[in-house]
Amino acid sequence: MKDNDTLFKLLKIEHEIDARKSDALAGYNSDKVHEKQMAFHKCAKRNRWVFGGNRSGKTECGAVESVWLARGIHPFRHNRDNVSGWVVSLSQQVQRDVAQAKILKYLSPRYMADIVMREGKHTSPEYGVIDYIVVKNVFGGTSRIGFKSCDQGREKFQGVSLDFVWFDEEPPKDIYDECRMRVFDRCGDIFGTMTPLKGLTWVYDEIELNCNNDPEVWCEYMQWSDNPYLDPTEVKAMETVVPKSEQLSRRYGKFSTGEGLVYPEFDASIHVIEPFSIPKNWYNNISIDPGLSNPTSCHFYAVDYDGVIYVVAEHYEAGQNIDYHVDEIFRIARALGWPTDGKGRLHALIDSAANQRTLASEKSVAELFCEKGILVNTNVNKDLYSGIQRVKSLFEQRPPRIRIFASCVNLIREIKSYWWGRGDRPKKVDDHSLDELRYFVMTQAKPTPLPMPAKTEIQADKEKLIRNVKRGRQWTGKF
Repeated sequence: MKDNDTLFKLLKIEHEIDARKSDALAGYNSDKVHEKQMAFHKCAKRNRWVFGGNRSGKTECGAVESVWLARGIHPFRHNRDNVSGWVVSLSQQVQRDVAQAKILKYLSPRYMADIVMREGKHTSPEYGVIDYIVVKNVFGGTSRIGFKSCDQGREKFQGVSLDFVWFDEEPPKDIYDECRMRVFDRCGDIFGTMTPLKGLTWVYDEIELNCNNDPEVWCEYMQWSDNPYLDPTEVKAMETVVPKSEQLSRRYGKFSTGEGLVYPEFDASIHVIEPFSIPKNWYNNISIDPGLSNPTSCHFYAVDYDGVIYVVAEHYEAGQNIDYHVDEIFRIARALGWPTDGKGRLHALIDSAANQRTLASEKSVAELFCEKGILVNTNVNKDLYSGIQRVKSLFEQRPPRIRIFASCVNLIREIKSYWWGRGDRPKKVDDHSLDELRYFVMTQAKPTPLPMPAKTEIQADKEKLIRNVKRGRQWTGKF
């Protein structure tokens, strides 16, 4: 009997393998690897988003993720039986033409136990509007993929518990909030795929900037060049057709306003890295932009022997006095093992405005920092235009010339939200970290060179021989 059971299981596995080979899901990224798609699928965060240009491959991510979860065959996540999820589109027509079509592409008919239609015939679901699909799960039960549209209103999104919600394009904020409640009790997933065409909406603040510092929020950008399936000739042709004003969103998948980002060269997937133990001889300087009601921003900078800048630690807080800020900066310095002088004092760059005295204080901010043990240098280059151009150059070079530790969340947020205003000047909003980044970049010291090892006698003789040959001397066999 056991042999029969074993044989039955093996036959079932073989059938599953054969079935996978014959459908579109099995071919997903099998020939060409779309690296950004794989990064999305591998991410363990529960609220993850892809901001992609048109035809960048973003919608494929959401469809495949939904089918993998429903079937119980996700290659990178814990799989379960009886999964329930929603696919949310902007309207029923968009549902039929986009998200629904993608789900049907990747969900083979052999895996559908039932299809319930809102409009049309279940024998031809691609021509109608689907209410939900009952999906055969590999664990033996069934899952359910339901379809919703934002034009139904928030009330239609109430009352059920879900394992996942996929937003195909940007939903209204009230529907997003309602869907978060749907996955709350099951510790489910929210994921979205969208082209940011509406400007700086709530998605920009809550997801891209992660203004609430939610540890489960994750996002990435996809552009045309990330999609290995796009014909380069067609991409080149499309570059000339799409207006320059729309390319930031339609080509690069980036949020934009009429003024544009100051640092569009910044790419979090390239420039943001996980913290690692920095060699102490890379430690370079500290830079401070002081504030009272505004935040005081302070970052610790290291530079490797190739001149690559690493932003390794951050202090960023508003509404505190100088004593508090000094204590926090010293706390970070001790944790890093940051060097001090013979009297235990730190050295740092600071905005030259810190030299000014106010009526409320007999001493300047710079003097107060010095009294508390941080010797600040106010002789910094504050030229705005030159500083911005230098930082832009660091971001655009490959390999990158600046890397930011993921723990420096406020610097990353400010870079993403730094916009040009009128008169070729950035908007003076949330730029405290960016100011002191420029101070460091414009006054950056060279890294301390590694000590050269002593030469052996053989190495010295070899170098002498090479010098003589270069001078045209004939080798005599003697040095």
